[in-house]
Amino acid sequence: MTHQEDASEDASMKLVLTAILCLLTAACSTPSNTPSANQTSQAPNPTPVSGDWPTYANDPGSSKYSALSQINKDTVQDLKLAWVWESADQALIAKNNKMMALGFKSTPIKIADVLYISTSLGQVAAIDAATGEERWVFDTKTYDIGRPTNLGFNHRGVAYWSDGKQQRILMPTNNAYLWSLDAVTGKADLSFGENGRVDLTQELGRPVDRKHYSVISAPMIVGDTVVVGSSIWDRPKNKQAPPGHVRGFDVKTGEQIWIFHSIPQAGEAGNETWEDDSWKYTGNANVWTVMSADLELGYVYLPFGTSTNDYYGGHRLGDNKFAESLVCLNAATGELVWHFQMVHHGLWDYDLPAAPNLVDITVDGKAIKAVAQISKQAFVYVFDRVTGEPVWPIEERPVPASDVPGERAALTQPFPTRPAPFDLQGISDDTLIDFTPELRAEVLELISQYAYGEIFTPPTLRGTIQLPGHGGGANWFGAAFDPETSMFYIPSHTAPIIAKLVEAEDSDMRYTVSRIGRVRGPQRLPITKPPYTRISAINLNTGEYTWVKPNGEGMRQQIIDMGLPDPGPVGARRSSGPLLTKSLLFIAIRDEKPLLRALDKQTGQLVHQIELPANPAGTPMTYMVGGKQYISLAIGSRADAKLVTYALPANN
Repeated sequence: MTHQEDASEDASMKLVLTAILCLLTAACSTPSNTPSANQTSQAPNPTPVSGDWPTYANDPGSSKYSALSQINKDTVQDLKLAWVWESADQALIAKNNKMMALGFKSTPIKIADVLYISTSLGQVAAIDAATGEERWVFDTKTYDIGRPTNLGFNHRGVAYWSDGKQQRILMPTNNAYLWSLDAVTGKADLSFGENGRVDLTQELGRPVDRKHYSVISAPMIVGDTVVVGSSIWDRPKNKQAPPGHVRGFDVKTGEQIWIFHSIPQAGEAGNETWEDDSWKYTGNANVWTVMSADLELGYVYLPFGTSTNDYYGGHRLGDNKFAESLVCLNAATGELVWHFQMVHHGLWDYDLPAAPNLVDITVDGKAIKAVAQISKQAFVYVFDRVTGEPVWPIEERPVPASDVPGERAALTQPFPTRPAPFDLQGISDDTLIDFTPELRAEVLELISQYAYGEIFTPPTLRGTIQLPGHGGGANWFGAAFDPETSMFYIPSHTAPIIAKLVEAEDSDMRYTVSRIGRVRGPQRLPITKPPYTRISAINLNTGEYTWVKPNGEGMRQQIIDMGLPDPGPVGARRSSGPLLTKSLLFIAIRDEKPLLRALDKQTGQLVHQIELPANPAGTPMTYMVGGKQYISLAIGSRADAKLVTYALPANN
């Protein structure tokens, strides 16, 4: 399917966690509001101006790393709130409280002295980076079609492009348009598409319902090509759905340059893996999350999701090539360079949830330009990003068969041999809680009504406990990579779910999902061992873990109050994505209080934490302007969405 990742926030469907890392394939940035004549988006992986954050994850390789060091282990305790920007959505919500967003998930980019950010309702704002003063707001009027597909009003960022003369902000929307805005004035670029926008429901090869097709993530710009994915309705009534084909557009004109068929069409390689002509009607298999790019190679790396529907594939038999795959394309032409499928014939909603990280590593003395893809199933897949060859062996291993009529699960699935999984997999004696023998017995009784077992145990008509669930493992905000140490930092979430199939009614699908929900253990405890959220630090030169730490206190006190031994920190319920700096790893969590935490990145030990005014939803970023380093984070939801920004006092 697509991005049901936050569904626990939306009608209790998913638990959001983890997703984004990479290397230092740096991005184009501008030293002032007017870019220098020699600074263009075509430069091969230019090193960003030290104080900027020019793309969603700071660089096209999705590292989420900044070498800024003014805020460090010695000074972080002095951080103070510098300014707050109230989301421009608040005025709209005040007029119509039905236009509510579940979380302000956007991460701003920073060029020169301006931050650019998208809002949940589809507005774009330019904000003074030093003061928080609003410079302009552009309203795409996404809300005109009503509540968008899947997670509703939900957006995560914009992209910046300049050729040394023009500056543009590219904004794809929840109502399926791609806008180009003048970065200085905030006005639509009338030379782009039609009146500044391109209709993304067109030229997909079949009719597309705008209410079932949107874009929630920032696009990826490589040279003069802007690459755009899609978010597609995850719970279709019928087996026909919009396809998740990815497209490249001319960043100056909006003209569609190429289309990559994520569901191969007649005569294309892989078409035979969609049996019985299922390629004609099956949809999804889309890139709803963030992409990555190597500007020097001119390659874009696409993390694809599951095809329609997420839990029953009897109407799309075969391996379903390109679904749940990492695909490398030539960004100028859309030509396939290489690909690897992480899940054959997906039945678990194991979308690739986060941007792959482009990482330069040294393995057994050999320098490798690599790409590391984290997954919901808690694997890290590491490849040579030029050739697609695995850095460490990935083995095809037998997995359980399906007993659902009409279904034919794949006989094997790929298992990376290194690194080891970063979170719990499957339901077994090794993963179930064991605080006491009595609690273990209660858990076994509770789960006896369901099917369960090793990872890739298929959904059933009685209901299957799936671990990891559709929220991960890892999820959309991804991981971070340190280019100086080759350390990789992954936030993850242990969140088993129950997936139960039923016969579909008023549908041309045989089965659909009747229930996707959390598994409640005895006395409202989780059924699995803690920690329930964690951060894992892996040395990607070796594939070995350096440390693993619970991500916050979590329900520790509740466990103690039950008369059980103190388990220590067990991990907060939710977290943001990571921000990595010279000495610190920042991550925001929803614990007993909403917190922004600063950890020693070498050890994982807490250095300092700040109580936030509302729950975090976005991933923090950092920048420098006027000689001062700032950390900025989107927080809140509904009527309290805001961007909070911290800095050191003037006398530091």
